[in-house]
Amino acid sequence: MAVVAQLVERWLVVPDVAGSSPVGRPEELQILEEDTVVSFDIPWLLIVWNDPINLMNYVVHVFRTYFGYSREEATRLMMLVHDEGRAVVASGNREEMERHAQAMHEYGLQASITKADA
Repeated sequence: MAVVAQLVERWLVVPDVAGSSPVGRPEELQILEEDTVVSFDIPWLLIVWNDPINLMNYVVHVFRTYFGYSREEATRLMMLVHDEGRAVVASGNREEMERHAQAMHEYGLQASITKADA
């Protein structure tokens, strides 16, 4: 509790100069190391899983309708799902893949996302 009181006292201090703020004085800022790398460009994958419920032609229909794949590509992906138990049907940023996974769930298909390097 004493720590909280100290923090409150620190932030309630009246600034030395009218209009200035006690937040973010240059001498208090911490500089990150220059070699710190944050990668936001790692693609995420949308995986559609095989299930015993949906018919193969329905899965082809979903891939064609939602993703706009040709009949041949949709059939190829459906066969991967059927034969191997799963198929990567799209890749991109995380938010986009989460939207696609939600859409697959709404169509009744089982889907998940994962990082491409996993």
